[in-house]
Parts: sequence; C-alpha cells; structure tokens
Amino acid sequence: MPIEPGVIEVEFIGIGVGRGIAIGPVAWMSPPPPEPSVAPSALRTEEELERARAAAAEVARELRRRAEAAEGTTGEVLEAQALMLEDPAVHASVAEHAARGQTAERAVFEAFDGYRELLSGMGGYLAERAADLADVAQRVIAVLSGAPAPGIPDPGHPFVLVANDLAPADTATLDLGRVLAVVTLEGGPTSHTAILAREKSLVAIVGADAAGLVEGETVIVDAARGRIVRDPSGDEIAAASARKAELEAEAMAPIAPGRLADGTPVPLLANLGDPAGAEEAVRLGAEGVGLFRTEFLFLGSDVEPSGTVQQEAYERLLAAFPGKKVVVRVLDAGADKPLAFLGVRHEENPALGLRGIRALRRAEPMLRGQLDALAVAASRTQARLEVMAPMVATVEEAAWFSALAHEAGLPVAGIMVEVPAAALLAKRLLTAVEFASIGTNDLTQYTMAADRLLGDAAELQDPWHPAVLGLVGAVGEAGAELDKPVGICGEAAADPLLAVVLVGLGATSLSMAPSALAGVRARLLRYSAAQARTIAEAALGADGAASARSAAESAADAFG
Repeated sequence: MPIEPGVIEVEFIGIGVGRGIAIGPVAWMSPPPPEPSVAPSALRTEEELERARAAAAEVARELRRRAEAAEGTTGEVLEAQALMLEDPAVHASVAEHAARGQTAERAVFEAFDGYRELLSGMGGYLAERAADLADVAQRVIAVLSGAPAPGIPDPGHPFVLVANDLAPADTATLDLGRVLAVVTLEGGPTSHTAILAREKSLVAIVGADAAGLVEGETVIVDAARGRIVRDPSGDEIAAASARKAELEAEAMAPIAPGRLADGTPVPLLANLGDPAGAEEAVRLGAEGVGLFRTEFLFLGSDVEPSGTVQQEAYERLLAAFPGKKVVVRVLDAGADKPLAFLGVRHEENPALGLRGIRALRRAEPMLRGQLDALAVAASRTQARLEVMAPMVATVEEAAWFSALAHEAGLPVAGIMVEVPAAALLAKRLLTAVEFASIGTNDLTQYTMAADRLLGDAAELQDPWHPAVLGLVGAVGEAGAELDKPVGICGEAAADPLLAVVLVGLGATSLSMAPSALAGVRARLLRYSAAQARTIAEAALGADGAASARSAAESAADAFG
C-alpha cells in the first residue's frame, strides 16, 4: 500500500518492460486479506479439513475457468496455479496443521507459507512459484472467510495500476481498455508480471521504488526509461503524448523483413511457449520462431508425454510457419523445474545443479523420444526445423547433443549460450554444432551472479552490462569466423536500441516476444551495419549498464 511520503519525490525508478508510455491517474491494488487468527477452531478437525478442501476446489475451478479464457503464457500459468491446489503434499500439510486445532483459514495460511519460504530459498524456477503460492493461499482464505478475493480495483475510469506485485490470476483479467499501465514494487525483468506484460503489449515497470505514489494522482509511466513521473508538467505530458503517438505509428507501419539501413538482413523471430501463440506471431510479422519452449508439454505431468502427444503439438506449431525457420529448444528442466519422471533429487542450489542438458543426459531415452517426435512432425510440414539444447557448458555436451539430433534425422542442431563458459569457448563449441542462440536472461544472471528472479538484485540483472555484452561479442566473433549463425533469444532482443547493439556485436537474428517486433524492426532500419558496430563499441567501452546505454544512445544520436 502507498505510504505517506516525507520528502515529495517527483520521479520513481524501476525496470521497464518494453518501451511503451502511458499517462493517467494512480489506482492501488486492493490489499490481500489479513493474516488469519491463531485462535483455536471450535469445529472438529474433519470439519475444518472439509472446509479447506471445498475452498481449494472452488479456487481451482475458478483458475481453470480463467485459464480456458486466456491465451498463451497466461493460461499456462493459471493452470499451474490450479495444480498447486491439488498437490497432495500441500493437502497433507494443511491436514497436519488442522490436526493441531487450527481453523481451516489458519491451516491453509501456515501450509502455503511454509512451502513459499522453502521455494523462495531455492532460487530459479521454484522461487518464481513462491509468489504464485502466496496468491493461491490468499484466494482460498478469502473463500473461507467470505471476503472478496484480491483483485483489480475499478475506479470507474482508465487508470495506472500500482501494486506490490501482480498475480497471474489478476493479470489474466486485466481490462486493457481500462488499465493504461502497471507498476509493481516487486519483481524483476523475467517475473511473471514482466513476461505477461510483454505478451499483452502492456506498458509496465516492475521492481519500482514507487511506494510513495498516491491514489488518484496523475503520473507518466515511461517503460523505455524505467521512470514514473508524478504530477507531470504540461510540457512533460505533451512530450510523452508525442512519443506515444510515434510508437503507435511504428506499430501500424507496413510489415517487412527485418534489415539494417544498408540492406543487411536481420531476421526477426518470435519467442513462443506453446502453439497457440503462432497465429498472433505471424500477424505481427514474425519471420519464423527463434525459441519454442517445449516445457508446456512436460511441466505439471507425472509421466512423460507420449510421442503422439508431442508430435501433434509440434505439427501445430510447424504448420503455422511453412518455409520459415523454427528453432525448438528441447526440454529445459531439471532440479529447478522438477519433473518426477526425470528422477533428479532435491538440490540445495538448483540454479547450479542438474538442469538443462545435464538433466537430459541422465534421461537420454526421453530426449531421444522428443527428437524422434520432432523429426516426424518436421517430415509432415514445410517448416525448416532446427533444434537446440539448453544450458550447454562444454564441447562434449555440444557434440553429444549434435550426434543425437543428427541420428534422429534432424540436420540442424545448435546450442544455447547461457553460461559464461559457453561464451568463452564459443569457437570450439560452434565447431560441434550448426548454430548458437544466446539466452541473455540466464547469461546475465550467471555472468553477474545475480538471481534473475530476485528483485533486490535487479540492478545487476541488466543485459546492458559491458561484461554481458563482451560475452555476446565473443560468440558473435566466433560465429563470423566459422560462418555460423548466432541468434539472440533472450529478452534483450526486445529492447530496440539494445537490439542494434547486439547486431553490432555479431548477432545474425533476433527473437523476442511478438509484441516487440514492430519497434525493433523500425529501429534497425535507422542504422547501417558499420554504424551498428560503432554503437556497440560505444556500449562496450562503458563501465556499467546505465553508462553503456547512455553511450549507445549518444552514439546512435550522432547518426541522426
């Protein structure tokens, strides 16, 4: 909730999602229900357990209803939340607390809070689930207590939504005709709020120091600069409105293949999490797919999906891109994305454990099955399928994956560059595969030793940092020397100016959320290949992320 400011601040800083801009009055998210009382229950344990079970089932039904109405990532996240409510381990914990004489409300609170703290300490994908657990628990407690569920305010006019954080269930119900922008005090560049905001083309700033914002006051939310300006002047509003009009004009510009001003082609591809997003990606001008995440088939399942199930899903995707490149990442799972059938034990630090290709080497039959399903799907469609392995760190891993892919009849196999070791050994790794794709989210996390889901370290999770850019440049140089493609499939590619820098560092294609394609396409057209290299060199010469962006902006401005 907002606090009474001591010294009036005129500007707040956070992490911008995309580069949109919005102007409007603040409306704060309603607070969560209060923590349930510790007073003992007056009912029998079984009665309290039945209350808890019924409330959990009601919330699960509502989440699934929203999931069916949502599209893409939003639906997947809501389904994952519903599955949390059916987890036997969670129900066992609720029963344990109820047996101690607690009310259903308190038992649910204690059980979910215990799991939330456990997951928060584990990092990676599991830490991301912690915020979801808190939201799910609050919804069950609201049902039990007869209180309204946490939700989006309705001030009766368009507004800028401000919240500590935004749960997926709330994001799914945003009225984009009313919500001008979203500002959250928590979250990082790859939090659910950020990911879903990109998917919905919603102006957003996350991890903002904006607790001092006051209900009803007018603000400018400038995602490109990560700034929230309160009580803006007439000149500031006019400038923001002009920039907003420019962005809208870009979005309406004719769709054409990505290229630089001198005609150098830079294919602009889409990042997708399931086949349902393919149609929208094509509509927005995606020239193919640079990252198709296959986890949607595996996560939340107790058994490995059959070859037939996989083939059908892959065919739906590939059929949408006849004659175009589609890069599929094989299952990226392991200790931080737990799958029962992988048999990976609990680890204290899963972000540095058996994840990605390390987990796949422990489950080679499953990987072979996935590659076979992809080969069959490719044979039945006209897309140019390429496959890549996640979290590769050694030449041996790259060669092992390439051999399996070729054995399955897939001629184009590549690796993701997500750890510094892969970037430093890029030339040797690229001799074993046909291409590399740089995942800037994880590469930034591992280079800066800063969990990409930890809001407190958000300033270190910036792909503009020269250390990260230097590693990207090393991979680009290796690709150029060996004449092998080097793509970018992390969120960095969605930043139009950073996209120019990445091309200047040797990236030959860029993949991003489809909503970012128009802005990147327009920015690339302003510079030649030589100018992109000059802009990249300016960024590389800086000492930090902020100064790298400033140096790149100055260099870009010099070219008009």
